[in-house]
Amino acid sequence: MTGKETLGEAINTLAATIDARAGEDASRSYTASLLAKGPPHCARKFGEEAVETVIAAVDGQKDALAAEAADVLYHLLVMLKSCGVSPDAIATALAARRPMSGIEEKASRGRD
Repeated sequence: MTGKETLGEAINTLAATIDARAGEDASRSYTASLLAKGPPHCARKFGEEAVETVIAAVDGQKDALAAEAADVLYHLLVMLKSCGVSPDAIATALAARRPMSGIEEKASRGRD
């Protein structure tokens, strides 16, 4: 190991931090303040960050893209927490898709 954290490890650590901060005072924790506002607010924040990520990608700003992608992952995990969906549920959904191609998987859901 090079001392660098993998993306999976970083996401697990971030999810644990979000879980720990969920019960904190909303006036002292940004995470708690987001969660206190409920799923619709968390979803809007996720959407805002997603748009900022797309803009950074289109503009070819690699450093900004990495920073915005980190924000997207944070806000995705907060939104999932606010909706009662665990990261393990996402891992299970991804694992179920692994044996098939993306084209097959999309066809199985009836979406393009």
